[in-house]
Amino acid sequence: MPRLLQDPRKPGQPTLVLYDVPDDKRRTRVMNACKDYGLARLQYSAYQGKLTRTARRELETRLEKALGPASGHITILVLEQAQLDDATTIHQQGDEDE
Repeated sequence: MPRLLQDPRKPGQPTLVLYDVPDDKRRTRVMNACKDYGLARLQYSAYQGKLTRTARRELETRLEKALGPASGHITILVLEQAQLDDATTIHQQGDEDE
């Protein structure tokens, strides 16, 4: 199991990473970077977790390198805990999922 690049015991700001990267190889690099920093997959192209400012800056640098000159879009949002507390999540398993 890879070593996390951020100590999960350190306090951090809730962070959301959203991406749209068409190239499979580069998209895999983006996903692996998010996982290496302890972020959890929220949706197919979204990861969420808590990052310190230093870890977020390191992740930003790594994501820039992962994308390189290719087309794509990555957004990193720093949230307030109150925003997560007030968020509504709707998850439903439909018949087509069976």
